Amino acid sequence: MQIKIFAAQWGNNELPAPVFIERVKAAGFDGIEMSLPLDAAQRDDWTRQIADAGLDLIVAQWETVFHPSFAPHKAALAELLHNACAAKPLHVNSHTGKDYFTPEQNRELLELAADIARQHGVPIVHEIHRSRFSGHPMLLLPYLRHMPELRLTADLSHWCCACESLLEDQPETLAQTLPHVRHIHARVGHPQGPQVSDFRAPEARAALAAHLSWWDEVIRLRRAAGAAVMTLTPEFGPAPYTQTLPYTQQQVSDPWQQNVAMLQLLRQRYA
Repeated sequence: MQIKIFAAQWGNNELPAPVFIERVKAAGFDGIEMSLPLDAAQRDDWTRQIADAGLDLIVAQWETVFHPSFAPHKAALAELLHNACAAKPLHVNSHTGKDYFTPEQNRELLELAADIARQHGVPIVHEIHRSRFSGHPMLLLPYLRHMPELRLTADLSHWCCACESLLEDQPETLAQTLPHVRHIHARVGHPQGPQVSDFRAPEARAALAAHLSWWDEVIRLRRAAGAAVMTLTPEFGPAPYTQTLPYTQQQVSDPWQQNVAMLQLLRQRYA
């Protein structure tokens, strides 16, 4: 199974496409995970430059967070997913639904995404993320029972925060969830937040070990299933995900350096 590791545009949005793409290639990533413009010409320009650089693409859809009520959220989801699939990425990573939508509403959104994926022949995976339909394990598990075909992006740092633990008390939850994972956001969270200050620091050792054990199991499951490719995106984000000092707001660590260091760890671990 081929392991492909992607650079998140999040935190680098101010960089022009050629500058960011060169930064990604120089660091040794296999591709880019990013949200694409809705303007077709701008979208196609980004995808062309990424392809010309020999990089793969995962499209992220997160802008539905700006639509807190159901009808506008559904309309935005359809527009954003059609636009994302039009770029023909490896897959689309979607922030879908809300934790306060009814189960029927969230299932309607998930079924909409499945239909769009079929139309375009592009897989759509749904991110485990606070405030989405998957924001807590007990929210997600009923959807997995009703929709066994559901495919997920594992960003389990969010569940660490939501459950105020490293999930050591929920082995059955993980056993039910990890077989549905098709993409990993390789960020390390802790019981009080979705991002440690520096995953290499000794105080982050337990949190890193927990996350690595989950990622190891996903990789094992996908290899056993005969998958051709598994994708991971180191996703340490800018402030306020990266903690800052009071008053000066100086970041205590550099998220890009964290992501490159995580890339190197993943290459060594899963080579």
